[in-house]
Amino acid sequence: MAYFAPCSASPRSYFEALELAERRALHSYFDQHIVEDEELGYIALDEGDYCALPAHLASRVVHTIHGSMLDEF
Repeated sequence: MAYFAPCSASPRSYFEALELAERRALHSYFDQHIVEDEELGYIALDEGDYCALPAHLASRVVHTIHGSMLDEF
């Protein structure tokens, strides 16, 4: 079941965070998360900066882009 809640953040901040996360994911081993913030709108976070994403941030993740670099060579 899906739940929807009104969001006061602007759609523009979401697309700006999405663009940044997509660019960063191309050059990262870590997932890039778009997180909703009440004051800043949406922000992009690199999972590698936090080891394991803290619960207060993980609960606000609205989209994740997987890191594109492979560590197989």
